[in-house]
Amino acid sequence: MSAGKKLHGAGRSTFEFVDLEKVLEALSLTPQTVFLDLGCGAGNYTIPVAQAIGPLGRIYGVDAWQEGLDELKSRAAAKGLHNIETIHADLNEHIPVGDGKIDVCFMATVLHDLLRNDSGEKVLREIDRVLKPGGRLSIIEFKKVEDGPGPPISVRLSPERTEKVVVPIGFTKDRVIELGSFHYMLIALSARQRS
Repeated sequence: MSAGKKLHGAGRSTFEFVDLEKVLEALSLTPQTVFLDLGCGAGNYTIPVAQAIGPLGRIYGVDAWQEGLDELKSRAAAKGLHNIETIHADLNEHIPVGDGKIDVCFMATVLHDLLRNDSGEKVLREIDRVLKPGGRLSIIEFKKVEDGPGPPISVRLSPERTEKVVVPIGFTKDRVIELGSFHYMLIALSARQRS
């Protein structure tokens, strides 16, 4: 990617509109959780997840936005968090994490960007590959509402549309959680849970 090309999603965050306490509760984190934050940016979710999991867990923050990853590293160091590893990668190409290593894969307002010019199948197959059997995929997206922050309504994903994107890969919807006026989180279980 050329240095001057702005990435979709890089920049202004809508993090302040999300009920973080509800997110952390719904993620059901344990001290040994291995967590993958795809499109982590500067770590708005990565940092509180790392704090919630504690030093025995591991958090991988993956993004194609190097400046965001640099900021995440600085923020983690300032807070004394040593359980975060940043990875520079294009999610539409490959997730550079080993097979079956991840308990929870998390994407916050990322999927709609990945679907702008793609079916999303490649990244979802990669997510299924890196998840442990029974692993969870947690996706925060913008509600399909006219007002509020976020992308144009035409690219927003309803919970039903998000489910239709993940189910053909073999994920099963667990539940949808309301996170405030503008966001929801869909949690799905890895296909390999049933094998």
